[in-house]
Amino acid sequence: MMRITLLCVGKTDDAYYTALIDKFQQRLKHYIPFTMVTIPDVKNTKHLSTGQQKVKEGEAIMRQLSPSDQVILLDEKGKEYRSVEFAAYLNKLMVGSVQQLVFVVGGPYGFDDALYQRANGKISLSKLTFSHQMVRLFFVEQLYRAFSILKREPYHHE
Repeated sequence: MMRITLLCVGKTDDAYYTALIDKFQQRLKHYIPFTMVTIPDVKNTKHLSTGQQKVKEGEAIMRQLSPSDQVILLDEKGKEYRSVEFAAYLNKLMVGSVQQLVFVVGGPYGFDDALYQRANGKISLSKLTFSHQMVRLFFVEQLYRAFSILKREPYHHE
């Protein structure tokens, strides 16, 4: 069975977002093994250029990845899906025997080039820009929605 991980840089410090994210994480457990891993923010960033910060974040993210992981970056330049299409995409990966699927939310400046090279794909949640805390909530909700679509449960209306 496929396992899904959401790998994020920096913690969610708003209790409201945390509560909603936890709610969807609990719901997801009925469908698939899901974990959310938080990598601490890079320290002393005021002494680093944007590029240096991205490199340090990228190194921390890479340490969390296994060579066999299917890695998908949540990136503004990624492919956009409708919810039904995203569900079909996940189903295709499950049928294709992907064991570990890792979605990554980067830091405030995006991803280092090394991560783009390592990634198996990129997905955009919207053309709009959201805070990193919102992205986590929107992503876990969409993941839950995708599995409810695959199971033909009434959560999604179309």
